[in-house]
Amino acid sequence: MGRAYEYRKARMFKRWDKMAKTFTRIGKDIVLAVKSGTADPNTNARLRVLLQNARAANMPKDTVERAIKRATSKDQEDYKEMVYEGYGPYGVAILVESTTDNPTRTVANVRSYFNKLGGSLGTMGMLDFIFDRKCIFKVKNNGKDIEELEFELIDHGGEEVFLDEETDQINIYGEFTAFGNLQHYLEENGFEIIEADFERIPNDTKKLSDEEIAEVEKLIEKIEDDDDVQRVFHNMA
Repeated sequence: MGRAYEYRKARMFKRWDKMAKTFTRIGKDIVLAVKSGTADPNTNARLRVLLQNARAANMPKDTVERAIKRATSKDQEDYKEMVYEGYGPYGVAILVESTTDNPTRTVANVRSYFNKLGGSLGTMGMLDFIFDRKCIFKVKNNGKDIEELEFELIDHGGEEVFLDEETDQINIYGEFTAFGNLQHYLEENGFEIIEADFERIPNDTKKLSDEEIAEVEKLIEKIEDDDDVQRVFHNMA
């Protein structure tokens, strides 16, 4: 078996770790959606789209059901959504979104990652000028003309629509605040939503050497490994 086997095994475990992290992230999103609305996807639009995300990620049905049940339990701690902002090595902007039941623990952990790996944690809002917050929908291609769809979605907060030829899915970007309007339009017009999420898109990027990229990625991976962290965004080119 030798090196080839060890390489395949390492890749396999890394893929499993990534899947587990994705399931944890979606599970927390489901808990927040249920707590802020209802446990019925028919009356909770945010939960409805999160269930689509869970299916797209091949999240087991019993894992989804446990998340919903956990959200309605009196023993479930209240989660808080926290955002941490800072700079990594070589001035790379890094924005961290977390969902935590203990913000004191989370900020201490995140600060330690920055400090140990050549970065520094800053204050909330300091990176607002670098990242634009957008919502994104990925829907099944139903043959509708893309330019016509983009024109129709402008009135609902849509900004960019394009066909991903590799997946044959239509990607729709819009303002963060337009999430509900876009979801309503897509559902009302028979589009099958495969996945929906929020992204922080940098309007200014930094180009680094391969060695510098590896150094920054080491910090990003350390942050992403934290159980409280949901998403990490950066402005590396």
